[in-house]
Amino acid sequence: MPTVLQAVRSVVAPLTRTRLFRALGPVVLPPVERLLRRLTGGRVQLSGLLVPSLVLHTVGAKSGEPRDAYLMYTPDGRGRAIVAGTTFAQERHPAWTHNLLAHPDAAITVRGRRMPVRAMLIPEGERDAAWARIESQWPGYRGYERDSGRVVRLFRLQPLADPHHASM
Repeated sequence: MPTVLQAVRSVVAPLTRTRLFRALGPVVLPPVERLLRRLTGGRVQLSGLLVPSLVLHTVGAKSGEPRDAYLMYTPDGRGRAIVAGTTFAQERHPAWTHNLLAHPDAAITVRGRRMPVRAMLIPEGERDAAWARIESQWPGYRGYERDSGRVVRLFRLQPLADPHHASM
């Protein structure tokens, strides 16, 4: 029997694939997430009510300035997370993916706890397995890749035990 969360996801997931959501989501959700972050000290994310969510802290690929992105993630065992650069099925890769390619050492905040990570682009041979894991959490999510007309960048975020020693 499906859980309440699975039932809610099965209703909400199709709505997130509509043109209206894809148009409004990138405009409305980031300011709402920032407001909730300020109000809760980073412990609550709107997206986190339905799926595991994190704040990705990167360094701008061109600017060198700190950047934050609010993302859904999929647990990948041993503390690792998978994130997908879907950008609501837009034609361009999200800025945070460019940032990770330029600066793979980053940090994430999950439920108010910040930790250093190293991002690794998931290789072609592992993409289908990564997408299967993602879609077991959020059915139909790979549709964003098809609808965007591009290969979505998938990253595995590996926690670093010691932020001053980047070996894995």
